[in-house]
Amino acid sequence: MPGRRAAGGSEAEELARLRAENARLLKAEKEWHLEREILRRAAAYFAREVK
Repeated sequence: MPGRRAAGGSEAEELARLRAENARLLKAEKEWHLEREILRRAAAYFAREVK
């Protein structure tokens, strides 16, 4: 739950864990955007090939 810390964890440890998780999620989001752009371009290319 928000606002609750893991048993035995300090606030600094929780903050570090959340920052690491945030960095991981931002990296994953960046990869998803790149993958989506590649798929968008591939779809446009193949749509032109079919016509």
